[in-house]
Amino acid sequence: MAVVPKTSTLRQFDTCRLIPSRFAELEDSVLAPLADDSDTLRDLFDLDNATNERLRGEYGGLPGIGVDELVFGVPNFRIINAAFTYPRPEGSRFNDGERGAWYCAFEVETSLAEICFHKTVEYQEIDRFDDSVTYQTLLADFTSEFHDLRGVNGFAKYLDPASYIASQRLAEQLLDAGSMGIIYPSVRRPEGTCLACFRPALVGNVRKGQAYRLTWSGAPTPVIELL
Repeated sequence: MAVVPKTSTLRQFDTCRLIPSRFAELEDSVLAPLADDSDTLRDLFDLDNATNERLRGEYGGLPGIGVDELVFGVPNFRIINAAFTYPRPEGSRFNDGERGAWYCAFEVETSLAEICFHKTVEYQEIDRFDDSVTYQTLLADFTSEFHDLRGVNGFAKYLDPASYIASQRLAEQLLDAGSMGIIYPSVRRPEGTCLACFRPALVGNVRKGQAYRLTWSGAPTPVIELL
């Protein structure tokens, strides 16, 4: 096993996570206009739910996370569970493609820098910087002990800006050993601090904060507006 980072007791309020606003709003289902009656709508819901990873996880149908780890009956529990049941296929810095994590930052500027970087990479791949996306800040509080990569030069490979190979391997080992998550310096905003929380139950008091609109108009750097 790799050298294990030290742990730090974290008591951090108002951490910031940005998600597309459409996932944070309570609106009528987009399926409703497709159905002429309640029976048809119920059938459409059943079909949609069959491919809903969050619901599969809440029914115990995912290999990466057990239903006993997910949360229920607390404000925004569906948003919390979705973070762990909808990982990117290739994973992220400290999770693989089977199990997600709750990524957040201590500062909203850091969350914005992380989001802007990853969205810009997407647009670079299609060579088109022309889009406008709204994001909702989700605030959460944490009080727990996490592994800590801050201020340790020997862990630089886990913060590689171009590769997640080493960091995913570390995360897998720490998760298997019972880790709660990892505190680390932001790769996209070095003066910022990020947290990858591995355990849904530790994501506390989730509520909405500021909303933002990010607009790309032909250049890699977006215009950021408060909403």
